[in-house]
This record gives sequence, structure tokens and C-alpha cells, in this order.
Amino acid sequence: MLFIKLLLAHLLGDFVFQPGAWVAHKNKNEIRSKYLYYHILLHFVFLLILTKFDFKYIWLVVFISVSHFLIDCGKIYLSNAHNSKTLFFADQALHLIVLLVGSYYFEPFNFDVNYLYDDKIITLIALLAFTTYATSVILKFLLAGFNPVTNVSTTNNAGKYIGMLERLFIFFFVLSNYWEGIGFLLTAKSIFRFGDLKESKDIRLTEYILIGTLLSFAFGIGSAQLYKLLIHV
Repeated sequence: MLFIKLLLAHLLGDFVFQPGAWVAHKNKNEIRSKYLYYHILLHFVFLLILTKFDFKYIWLVVFISVSHFLIDCGKIYLSNAHNSKTLFFADQALHLIVLLVGSYYFEPFNFDVNYLYDDKIITLIALLAFTTYATSVILKFLLAGFNPVTNVSTTNNAGKYIGMLERLFIFFFVLSNYWEGIGFLLTAKSIFRFGDLKESKDIRLTEYILIGTLLSFAFGIGSAQLYKLLIHV
């Protein structure tokens, strides 16, 4: 619970109560930005509040606040147009590591690694890998002969990741026995695709999208049903 409290303080300070203007000012003025210090002070206050101003956690609060300042400074000075996305995730990962180390030092907790080797977990990971990445490759080959010639430019594999997310939603909808969610997903996709199909007036594109959608849904549903079957074997 201590880690959860520290995590909540981090989420409030880094996302909920940090305006975009603060981020822009920090990136522009770097260590001279007053908002960098406002940001750290905000974290410090949230940490104090969520640890109930308990004096035994004061050094933990100081440690996390100073670490946050140093990590943010490193991100600001190393960031450029090419690595901003990578640094964002690295920055968040470092913050989480600090929270884990700090909370473990003050209130040690146990995590059973063997849980990751449970048959249900291994089966779940295998089918998720199949549903996302493997299915994307399979669909690419299955739809190769149906791919229409269009004037649509590349979307940096956006369609691939949309399909992955689509099948993940379907997978967990089936596991939750929330079949209505699949209908909602299909309806939402149809609405967003309607404009493209209407403007193109290309029956080949319509067929391509319908076949791809139905196959994608079939793989998502099939993978989830297979998981439910296997874990009961």
C-alpha cells in the first residue's frame, strides 16, 4: 500500500496537476525554469499528504523528490526531436524504480516470481502474443490478394496496431463474457470507416476492409475461446 500511495502522488504530480504550459517552459528554460521547482514542490506536497505527514517517512519523501528532480533534469537536457518518446518512457520507468526501491526499503514486500510460471499465465501470454503480433503477420498474408490499389498514403503501421488493439479488446471481452462489447466495437469501427468507404466508392476497398475485419474478429474470438478451453483442461 505504501507503493500505491507513492504511485498516486506521482500520477497526480506528473499528469493530473502538471499543465502543458509548465512542460513547455521547462523544456525551453531547462534548469532555470521556475516551473521545474514548482513541479518538484507539488510532488513533495502530495507525498507528504499521502504519507499522512508521518515523520518516519520524511527521508523517503526527500529521497523521492530529489530523485525526481535529477531524473527530470536528465530528461530535459538529453531530450531532442528524435528521442523524446524514448526518454518519456525511460523517465517514467526510472521514477517507478525509485518508488519501488523506496517503498521496499521502508516497508519490505514479497513478490512470488513463481506466479509468472503458472500454467494459466504462460498460456495467456502465448495466446496474447499470437493474437497481436502473430495474427498481424497471418492477416497480412491472407489479405495479400485482396489488397486494393488506393491513393491512401502510409500511416506508419497504424492499421497494424489498430488491429492489435481491436483483437485485444475482443480477447478480453470474450474472457469477461461481455459479448455486447464486441458488437459495440464493430459498430464503432463501422462508423469510423463509413466516411472512407463512402468517399472512395471502391467496392474492392469495401471488400478488403470487411474481410480483414471479419478475420481479425474471428482470430480474437477464437484465441479467447481457446484460452478458456485450455485452462480448464
